[in-house]
Amino acid sequence: MHDFNYLRPKSLADAVAAFKNAGDGRYLAGGQTMIPVMKQRLASPSDVIDLVAVPELKGLSVKDGVVAIGAMTSHAEVAASKDVQAAIPALADLASGIGDPHVRNRGTIGGSIANNDPAADYPAAAVGLNATVVTDRRRIAADDFFTGMFGTALEEGELVTRVEFPTPEAAAYEKFLHPASRFALVGVFVARTKSGVRVAVTGAGPCVFRETVLEQALTRTFAADAVKNIDIAASNLNSDIHGSAEYRAHLVGVLAARAVARAK
Repeated sequence: MHDFNYLRPKSLADAVAAFKNAGDGRYLAGGQTMIPVMKQRLASPSDVIDLVAVPELKGLSVKDGVVAIGAMTSHAEVAASKDVQAAIPALADLASGIGDPHVRNRGTIGGSIANNDPAADYPAAAVGLNATVVTDRRRIAADDFFTGMFGTALEEGELVTRVEFPTPEAAAYEKFLHPASRFALVGVFVARTKSGVRVAVTGAGPCVFRETVLEQALTRTFAADAVKNIDIAASNLNSDIHGSAEYRAHLVGVLAARAVARAK
């Protein structure tokens, strides 16, 4: 790991100012990706701006049918929140299955979506629930936020402050996880919302995506049987030592059916 300046601002304004004054600054959320990358010397920021002491980035609230989660809220806090469990049980369930206890207590929702690992769980929830990502500059629809492998719509220095999830009529998340990393080999988030059915898939492709053929079938009949015999195209899916593109395509259909059966 190369030398760097460690900064711990106490407010959102101070964090933004610290980034502007840094030669090559990086925000630090949970550090589950950034710290290993720095240890391997794949990144060498001049300044690491730790957001752990910024109060504006923490907390959960449920109001007017929207669950708002501060960017520095840990996965464990989301999983344990009675408010989240009552409003969007699928979101609390998803958070409870991220990584291991260490990851869940250190990792944050803001860090997860800003990193946009192709096999991360939270991007599926954000897209599946038609969430809005709120930054220090603007509001970004989840459909527009995730742009590609480890890519987002965030501009240089732009900081995620919270994520707003509209409460669905019914939703569930199913994941076929890698036994070592507990990342999703494939994960499918299904939600029936006021504006229609949404099916978001993670782990299967380079970036989270919506599977429209499943959405169309579930719009006609929101039942597990409606998606059991639908062929999912494998042409743009990942293929590696853990599973072929065809295998992942098969899992998308299987997990979608399971999610619909569990949706509540």
